[in-house]
Amino acid sequence: MQDIIHFAHANSFPASVYRKLLQSLSGQYQVGYQDTIGHDPQFPVSDCWPYLVDEIIHYIEQHYATPVIGVGHSLGGFLLFYAAIRRPDLFKALVILDSPLMGPRRSWSIWLAKKLGFIDRVTPGGNTLRRRDNWASVEMAHDYFARKPVFARFDPDCLSDYALHGTVEKDGGGRCLKFRPEIEHRIYCGLPHDFPRYRGRLKVPAALIAGSQSDVLHPADLVFMQRHFAMQIHHQAGSHLYPLEQPLATAATIRRVIAGLLSQ
Repeated sequence: MQDIIHFAHANSFPASVYRKLLQSLSGQYQVGYQDTIGHDPQFPVSDCWPYLVDEIIHYIEQHYATPVIGVGHSLGGFLLFYAAIRRPDLFKALVILDSPLMGPRRSWSIWLAKKLGFIDRVTPGGNTLRRRDNWASVEMAHDYFARKPVFARFDPDCLSDYALHGTVEKDGGGRCLKFRPEIEHRIYCGLPHDFPRYRGRLKVPAALIAGSQSDVLHPADLVFMQRHFAMQIHHQAGSHLYPLEQPLATAATIRRVIAGLLSQ
């Protein structure tokens, strides 16, 4: 029987946009996901994301009969990390893809930014509500994103999937973003600052794969995760969005890392 991967996506990127990565993994694993975290009013976005953790736990309980391998990118990895601390019985292993799991000093700075009201300046949230949210067609959405530096680094198939699966048809025609900008903004504003208090409480075998050109994690953060959560540290070429820049190479790294975790 195949092991099960439950994949959790980054903020603003529906899980279906990761089609190429997930299809590569599906040959060896049963792969499932929730397409847009944070859009169910039963699980509202709030500071430090406790209800989003509830949402992931609820989804895993409802959809899988056996413990899963949690694989999460950015937001998704953070939520799976919290879920594995709260419900280790639901997980066989955990693979975190460049999530902002910051050490105590940087976590305190996040708390201060929220307390003083300038969190939008230290996360991408400041630009979220000004993002364009309508296009006449999937093709026009694709052309628009292709001109943006961040998306220009995407694997061509992932860029096409973002234009198709990252947008939905609007009433009256045209396309708009599937992951709603107001939800994206609330998620950024609630970036957790409290996770260092859980040091020593992760009981699930875990690894963190950092992007080699990412600015999300600093060396001190990686040392903290390794020391206090017994987390393996690996690196993958690319920026913070490397799963969408290098989907096949990322899938190969994930397979290798999972094999190591399950052999412990």
